[in-house]
Amino acid sequence: MSETANASGMTTGAVLDDARSPADESTLYAALDLGTNNCRLLIAARHTQGFRIVDAYSRIVRLGEGVSQSGRLGEAAMERAIGALRVCADKIRRRGVAKVRAVATQACRSAVNGDAFIAAVAERTGLRLEVITPREEAQLAVAGCLDLLDRRNRAALVLDVGGGSTELSWIDLSEPGLNVGPRRVAHRHLPIKAWQSTPLGVVTLAERFPDVGPDDKAGYRRMVEAVKAEMGVCAEAEPFHDMFAAGQAHIVGTSGAITSLAGLHLGLRRYDRAKVDGLWMTRAECEAVATRLIALSIAQRAAEPCIGPDRADLVLAGAAILQAVQELWPSERVRVADRGLREGLLLSLMASGRAGRPRRRRGGRGGRRT
Repeated sequence: MSETANASGMTTGAVLDDARSPADESTLYAALDLGTNNCRLLIAARHTQGFRIVDAYSRIVRLGEGVSQSGRLGEAAMERAIGALRVCADKIRRRGVAKVRAVATQACRSAVNGDAFIAAVAERTGLRLEVITPREEAQLAVAGCLDLLDRRNRAALVLDVGGGSTELSWIDLSEPGLNVGPRRVAHRHLPIKAWQSTPLGVVTLAERFPDVGPDDKAGYRRMVEAVKAEMGVCAEAEPFHDMFAAGQAHIVGTSGAITSLAGLHLGLRRYDRAKVDGLWMTRAECEAVATRLIALSIAQRAAEPCIGPDRADLVLAGAAILQAVQELWPSERVRVADRGLREGLLLSLMASGRAGRPRRRRGGRGGRRT
């Protein structure tokens, strides 16, 4: 499922227009998301009302490994992340990117040595990471998924499952703000009526339940109940319950874990974003995939082409988070999103003109600052 440099030319994100129209590559934009589990980069050019990807990179670094127990980022994890960030910095430099935003999320928010790590990243890669709040993380994920919302419904719940946290955003689909073109998206003005951040993601949940083995249905059930207890009640979202009960709302799920579940559901022999992004799954189909996963060992999950060894020990936690949300907010339809925060960052950059051309660092390390 890794994205690589050969993703050049792919049209993605909120591109709704004729793909034959040319991209404006006079100015390139870069969005970098360093999460608890992944380091991801997109470099894109404007493409009429959306954007066209000219380069992409993704690597699982597990920056947040062990943070839920120790409260600190581990040395090996930081080195893995810095190695991936060096690759990102080199791509940004070689492409001559003019406008960049690089963000970090839950692992850096919660670790006591998060600030020291951010400083080390700046020194060793030239990248200035911005630790964003859970609220902005949720907003950016929604902005990146806007064109996957089914406007025939009255409401939607955008579920962003990360490595260290899970963000929920409830959207009023009747709001006029959803009808603007993607290039005019201002994520701070989206019609998000309620949102919630829970400090449980696929890494932290898997670390909390390390002994859930094959065919351990009771263990899986404990994972689901733990997520439900952590999420609790969101008072601001209570008005949406009637819409969900009436079948007038749906869920949009964005995360590597959820796209892995979708790939497994489709029986893909190789992950294919074109088949996964935008896929509708029923609640029964989601539960059937979870049942299949429960029966598999870690080695068997690793052998699945849409899971692989890097996600083998985390994908069951992703299924548990999705099932917990579906039980709290019953919906017969889930739309799978192979997009989210990075796409939201790109759209926000293009809409606001944020940031100037990165300056080359002085000294011998090269790279550019964001």
